[in-house]
Amino acid sequence: MRLFIAINFDDGVRGDLAAVTDELRRRSTKGTFTLPENLHLTLAFLGDCNPQQYHAAHMVLDQLIFDNFDMRIEGIDRFKSRSGDIWWAGVRKNDELTNLQKALIRELEYAGFELEKRKFRPHITLGRQIELKSHVAGGGLIGISIPQSVRSIQLMQSERIAERLTYTPLHTCLARE
Repeated sequence: MRLFIAINFDDGVRGDLAAVTDELRRRSTKGTFTLPENLHLTLAFLGDCNPQQYHAAHMVLDQLIFDNFDMRIEGIDRFKSRSGDIWWAGVRKNDELTNLQKALIRELEYAGFELEKRKFRPHITLGRQIELKSHVAGGGLIGISIPQSVRSIQLMQSERIAERLTYTPLHTCLARE
């Protein structure tokens, strides 16, 4: 099973992000856009895992302790690619988010996971392989600012069901009040 650990959003935040994704779709000639129910912020990508690794990730979440915190989703940017850009919504610098992600990575590595060593750059993928219309710029999307309270993180499974990418929560770690 393909696993990752993420912050999922409430319906209001998902709706706001879906509206941004729809605007990006209108400005594009092509692309694959993230479904509203799949919008999330990845904290750790675990990849293909066996049952023992699933259990280890579950145990890491059971032992992880973090406090509730607020973050702000703001700005739109892209990772450039020859096959079309990956567009994403950013997250304002947030020490609580950074500390949570570092603690999670530390515990996952201690549990035996081999994770990517890239610097954490929190973002929410809105679409892949996107090509904007030549006369349209993405600049009008940059002004977003969406508050999000973080009260939990979830171990998620990624799979294709009837040719549709589906993310299923498998286990939840609640923040301290």
